[in-house]
Amino acid sequence: MRVDALSQIQQIYGVNKSRRTSKAASTGNGRDAVEISSIGRDIQTAKAAVKDSPDIRQEKVAALKAKIQAGTYDVSGESFADKLMQKFGEAYAN
Repeated sequence: MRVDALSQIQQIYGVNKSRRTSKAASTGNGRDAVEISSIGRDIQTAKAAVKDSPDIRQEKVAALKAKIQAGTYDVSGESFADKLMQKFGEAYAN
C-alpha cells in the first residue's frame, strides 16, 4: 500500500478533522461541573427520607393483629368494596 493513498483515505473519511475538533472544543479550565436544580435536591431529600423509613409500620400491624385475635376487627363489605373501587379508579386515571 502506498503511504500517499493512506493520507488520501484519511482525508476522505475526515480522520484528522475529529482530532482538530476535539482540540478546539477543549477550551476552559478543564474541570467538569454539575449543577443540581432545586427540584433535584428535593427529590434527593425525599429519596433519603423514604430509604430511612421502615417498610412496615409495626405499631399499626400489632394493633390490627390484636383486634383480629380478639375478634373485634370488623370491616363491612361495602366499605371494602368502596375502597377497592377508589384505588382501582386512581390506578387507571393516571
